[in-house]
Amino acid sequence: MTVQTAYQYLYGGALIVFLILIGAMVIRSIIGPRSTDRIMSVNMLGTMTICAIAILSFLLHEGYLADVALIYAMISFVAVLMMASMFIPAKPGRPRLDKEGERRNSADTGEKTDQRDPGSPACSQSEEAAGRSAK
Repeated sequence: MTVQTAYQYLYGGALIVFLILIGAMVIRSIIGPRSTDRIMSVNMLGTMTICAIAILSFLLHEGYLADVALIYAMISFVAVLMMASMFIPAKPGRPRLDKEGERRNSADTGEKTDQRDPGSPACSQSEEAAGRSAK
């Protein structure tokens, strides 16, 4: 057995392992109980696909496949960013808007909603003023 044959077996085995893991990530992206699990599995799916394309590029001695892997990496990155922006809220504590674009009242939903941001300067100034008037 030569060194080249050993490397071909190694790369072939790695491709088989990546194909099995890609199948597992497809199942995880379908079954995943939370949206964050699905986003992570799609990210891992893209990464494993990029690795498989890179191994194929080296195994088949085709340089253009490395370019395909790089382009796929950029597309996968943008796709994961878009999914994250759609499914994960930017500010989890902000009051939700209903269909007409109006803020929900706390009496309607039963939730306590504060219209002010606790870290804003206006909020801290009003709290300081309230503290001074109480003294």
